[in-house]
Amino acid sequence: MNFFAIGAVSGALVVMLGAFGAHGLKDILNEYSRSIYEKAVLYQMLHTVVILILGVMEKVQPDINLHWAGWSFVFGIILFSGSLYLLAVTDTKWLGAITPIGGIFFILGWGLILWNAIKIK
Repeated sequence: MNFFAIGAVSGALVVMLGAFGAHGLKDILNEYSRSIYEKAVLYQMLHTVVILILGVMEKVQPDINLHWAGWSFVFGIILFSGSLYLLAVTDTKWLGAITPIGGIFFILGWGLILWNAIKIK
C-alpha cells in the first residue's frame, strides 16, 4: 500500500477537521468537548506525519517491512481520533470506549517500528 498517499489524504483531512473545529465549532463546543476535539486533531496529525515517513521508508528501504505498522497507525487514527471527533460533537459517551482500542493500534504501530529497528543490521 502507498502510505505516502494515505498520509497525504490524512494530512489534508486533519487540516480541514482542525479548521472546522476551530472556526465552525468554536461557538458550539464547550471547553471540555473542545479539548477532546483538539486531542483528536493532535493525535491524527502526529500519526499522519509518521505514516508519511513510513511511505518514504517504503521507497528508500523496501527490504524493511513496515506495512503492518502503517496500517496500525491508519486504524489508530480511525478509531482513536475518529471516536474523539464524534464524542466531542455528539456527546455520545459510549464512543469513549472505542478510543482506547485506537490507542492500542498506535502502541502496536510504534512497537512494530521498534521491532523493525532492532532487526536492522
